[in-house]
Amino acid sequence: MIGLLQPDRGQVWVDGIEISRLRGKALNEVRKRFAMLFQGAALFDSLTVFENVAFPLREKLRLADAEVVRRVEEMLEQVGLSGMGHKFPAELSGGMKKRAGLARALVMEPEIILFDEPTTGLDPLMAKTIHDLIVATHRTFHFTAIMVSHEIPEIFSISDWVAMLKDGKIAAMAPSAEFQRTTDPAIREFIAIGA
Repeated sequence: MIGLLQPDRGQVWVDGIEISRLRGKALNEVRKRFAMLFQGAALFDSLTVFENVAFPLREKLRLADAEVVRRVEEMLEQVGLSGMGHKFPAELSGGMKKRAGLARALVMEPEIILFDEPTTGLDPLMAKTIHDLIVATHRTFHFTAIMVSHEIPEIFSISDWVAMLKDGKIAAMAPSAEFQRTTDPAIREFIAIGA
């Protein structure tokens, strides 16, 4: 979706711009609108939580140190990691790593965040906590969220729309409530397997 790979067929549109054929500066301009929370949080082990969250600000923007500190501390507070900026990733639980990754994704104020299995490896209680945090930050920051997940039925409580992929194609797509009410046997089986 952000142009790391070219599609074999089809198109990727973002606000009227077909991005799957863009290259160079034009593609990088569209990418600025995106952030990503990777499955394993993808934190840099040699950097503290603070430095991980500050990384995109320092890499892409020319901000005064005081502004970097303000933004990072605000994001750490938003995800429940106030006072944890001095810790290294190895000192964090799985849920805390996901929170730190979310703070790093949010710090650049993206329009679109891609979530790749954000609760993989977490126990059910922590998975619910991370889902609730995604919903809360969505309400606060108003980004568009696109999530890949196998968390069924939990995904229905946090999604406006659900798409089911089968054999590399979208087999079904509908608003969350409508998706759950379908009588289509393949979708019913999909929902039942995850329940």
